[in-house]
Amino acid sequence: MIRITSCLQRERLRDLIRRWMYNEAHPADAEEITRLVHFNNAYISRYLPVVAERVFGCRHPGPLEARRVRRKAELKDTIVARVPCSGPRVAEMLEGYARSPGMYYRETPFHGTLYFAPGPDGPVYIGSTRIKRARRLAEKSARRISDWIYGDIKQRADRLAMERARSRGVPLGALVTPPEEMIEEFLRAETRLLEDLKSGRPLSGLGVMVIQDVAGIKALVEEGQRRDFFERLGALPDCDIIEIESHQGRYNAVNLILRHRPEREALLTRPLSPRLFQVMQARGVAPRAVEEQFAAFVREAEAHVNLEVIVCDYQEMLESEIGRCMHEDRILRQRQNEQYTGQLARNIEFLMAYLFAFPMSARSELGELPIRLWDRYLPDYFDEVLRGLFDIPSVGVLE
Repeated sequence: MIRITSCLQRERLRDLIRRWMYNEAHPADAEEITRLVHFNNAYISRYLPVVAERVFGCRHPGPLEARRVRRKAELKDTIVARVPCSGPRVAEMLEGYARSPGMYYRETPFHGTLYFAPGPDGPVYIGSTRIKRARRLAEKSARRISDWIYGDIKQRADRLAMERARSRGVPLGALVTPPEEMIEEFLRAETRLLEDLKSGRPLSGLGVMVIQDVAGIKALVEEGQRRDFFERLGALPDCDIIEIESHQGRYNAVNLILRHRPEREALLTRPLSPRLFQVMQARGVAPRAVEEQFAAFVREAEAHVNLEVIVCDYQEMLESEIGRCMHEDRILRQRQNEQYTGQLARNIEFLMAYLFAFPMSARSELGELPIRLWDRYLPDYFDEVLRGLFDIPSVGVLE
């Protein structure tokens, strides 16, 4: 099941997701999911700047400037303002952005921080951090689960085909199956999986699906400077590089997974945000109790977290924001290229969206889950449930 390694208490979140897939919600889940989401957001917002300062310090030892941003327009405008490289491709990207900025998803929410180092002509942009939004986390979790379910259904359908081949006395490779019969076998296999979920039977082979990148850092490091950068990065206190993946092609960068052991007691000295107090107080938790619960949440949790560090040069960073591999375009392609888009996949997507949206609402009681994976719903129903969660009236309904 889903394990989100940038977060604390990840086994509790994994177990809650598994139970909700079987429609096994507990009354205490309303408080549980609220703490898991909001306390983790608070914790990530504490340790991520600490790690970022160390990572960027591997190349820029001087004092750094940090600017918080909320939209991609702020990031994109920053990276085109002072470009330290040139060439026909760079000029082409800059010209396209200047001509039609509205085509570059400028209004995309971006919960991030831009970092700058001192330069002879003013601050120089050196990279950024970001925390994955709840919607994107729900979407990625749902996609991981749906991919596994697609594989499981396909295996079940293949077993049905093997049974037919055996009954006809022919090898599986010699079995000729009309397309409509193949679809029927897939649907029968899907039905059996839904029956397993409905009956509470455990799904065999449902292993751990790891999400490493809820917290992320992007560092601009030119090719010739990377060996020294990686050596310094590997020597950072309380940090270990546990995974390195190099991407070549439309997207050229090095992705690292960094395991970090935060100084928990030091992070706990920072005051909690007024917004967190407001959210918890709406659920009947006094400010002093919020501080105590958060401290216990951190101290009882895992000692380490994982985060993603993307290393690329300036031109490739431009490509990822206003060029051939724009991040927003990649998200749209992922949505369009999903292997499995049936009713079950849509139900999983909505269940994950509801799970991560509930803590953002003013609701303090959960009640019955609004969706069961084995039932069928129209998208309109999903819209109504989310509207109701935030007390938004239905469009066109007058009373």
